[in-house]
Amino acid sequence: MFEFVRSHTRLLQFLLVLLIFPSFVFFGVQGYSSFVDGSNKTVAEVNGAAIKSGEFDAAHKQQIERMTQQMPGVDVKLLDTPEMRTRSLDGLVQQRVLAAASTKDHLLISDERLKRLFISDPQYAQLRRPDGSVNAEMLAAQGMSSEVFAERLRQDYMLRQVLGGVGDSSFAPTAVSNAGVSALLERREIAVHKLDAKDYLGTVQPSDADAEAYYKAHPALYKTPESAQIEYVVLDLDTLKKQLSLSDDDLKKYYEENASRYTAAEERRASHILVNAPKDAPAAEREKAKAKAQSLLEQARKNPAGFAELAKKNSDDPGSAAQGGDLEFFGKGAMTKPFEDAVFSMKDGEIVGPVETEFGYHLIKLTGVRGGSKKPFEAVRAEIVEEVGRQMAQKKFAEAAEQFGNLVYEQSDSLQPVVDKLRLTLSTGVVGREPAPGASGPLASPKLLAAVFGNEVLNNKRNTEAIETGPNQLVSARIVKHQPEVLLPLDAVKDRVLQRVRAEQAAAAARKDGLARVEALKAKAAEPHGATVAVSRTQPAGQPRQVVEAALRADLGQGAAVVGVDLGEQGFAVVQVLKVVDRGANDPDVARAQPYVAQALAEAETLAYYEALKRRFKTRILEVPGAAASAVK
Repeated sequence: MFEFVRSHTRLLQFLLVLLIFPSFVFFGVQGYSSFVDGSNKTVAEVNGAAIKSGEFDAAHKQQIERMTQQMPGVDVKLLDTPEMRTRSLDGLVQQRVLAAASTKDHLLISDERLKRLFISDPQYAQLRRPDGSVNAEMLAAQGMSSEVFAERLRQDYMLRQVLGGVGDSSFAPTAVSNAGVSALLERREIAVHKLDAKDYLGTVQPSDADAEAYYKAHPALYKTPESAQIEYVVLDLDTLKKQLSLSDDDLKKYYEENASRYTAAEERRASHILVNAPKDAPAAEREKAKAKAQSLLEQARKNPAGFAELAKKNSDDPGSAAQGGDLEFFGKGAMTKPFEDAVFSMKDGEIVGPVETEFGYHLIKLTGVRGGSKKPFEAVRAEIVEEVGRQMAQKKFAEAAEQFGNLVYEQSDSLQPVVDKLRLTLSTGVVGREPAPGASGPLASPKLLAAVFGNEVLNNKRNTEAIETGPNQLVSARIVKHQPEVLLPLDAVKDRVLQRVRAEQAAAAARKDGLARVEALKAKAAEPHGATVAVSRTQPAGQPRQVVEAALRADLGQGAAVVGVDLGEQGFAVVQVLKVVDRGANDPDVARAQPYVAQALAEAETLAYYEALKRRFKTRILEVPGAAASAVK
């Protein structure tokens, strides 16, 4: 029943920015982006510091790359829309606002806390080794060192602290919470009479004058779309990978140099018996504990099979004693250093001790070893081909990108020079100012289409500049033939015009009858006319959203009410709102709704706090590159 709540919690989208746009995606190498577009234009300001268009482009590119890695089959055009570009800039602004607040409020993350957060955060599970350490090889493949990653991660958690302190501590008074639950669950009994516009089509007959007036008022509906036949050339990783020639020697060299990547981290399983002896305990007490541990060691070695029973009776570790001392499998870095050193130097089945740690004295039995072996070359050859090819293509792309941009600019009357120089393919297509339905690849890029129909390309017959249409993808295009939009003559579209006018007149007739019926029913609003149904925000009972909202907004202070609801081209609805339905004292939905309401209130506080931070740090969004301009209120 709470599908409605999940679908309409708009405030939740704000908090998702922290997940969709983690702060460190806005740092890093901008690479070739600076030369493909002007990068000095200010698109936003936070705390007196400018965000430049080049910085935005780099952030948006990295965000698209990250999302395509998470969703390999997604169409890139869905990620490079004006809405997504607006979200990218919002995320970059948010990162700046929270960074300013973090600095101002001295919010710090210690090394030890950073390690704990990284180990426990599911967002970074793929980057963690079994022992909890970061996978340096995976970072290196992204051009990042462990030190740089740690600093960016620290920055990310510092920013989360700014908003987390508000949302996590949010508390709504009972009266406020109850009001929210009541608004969410309130049910009203209504009777609905729909006047369908289709039923009025036979009652209207638009004239030729009506058709002509509508045609003149809505010329955009009757124009053939502007189009252009273009040539275009694409530089991307797939093209460059096809140009590569990889030998077995290259692949084997990579295999040996990255052996750790193809070796499963070793994990060991051990059981232990702990004799408590804190480090600050008197020496005599520690010696007594050590002697006890030595005695238990002798018993364990005489009867290795009875180690578990011995642990159950004697171990001071409450977490493992009941399991016979079993600690299950763990990797390096999970245990205190002296304990780990002992475990990873033992043979399977061996019993050692006493091993001294800050907790006391341990007797340890090694019960299992797994991992630590390297996969055969042939088993990972395809993976290496893909990885080496990607890395070499990425390197080659960085080198070729500047050449690409220079060639299409310096020899702007043809694309053939760049095709010949970089061994690329010249493609053709027909495009409009907006991506065509079903378009994919470069021709689905609003940024490329805007450049194609720009003055330099359209009127001066030049190449476009190098346009970034996707991750690691540059495109340049030129117009071969341009077809302007043309207003079709009225005679050619008259049937379409009359159909449209008839539909609007039918809807208007339904609305007129509906309003008259509303006035007629007001005198006897409490008498249901037709079948009744109970509706709420979570249970609309099949009624249109407009009907439900109007019914729940109706003032019942003077008893039953009658309201009219304009359904646009669908017609009109006359709604009798008869009464509020009593939920009963023990409605189970109340308990289920409370967490949703509490979450929504917490999110509202968080959003309000963020808006206050934007004002505090004088935030302004001046322009969203490639999208409609916006402004911070």
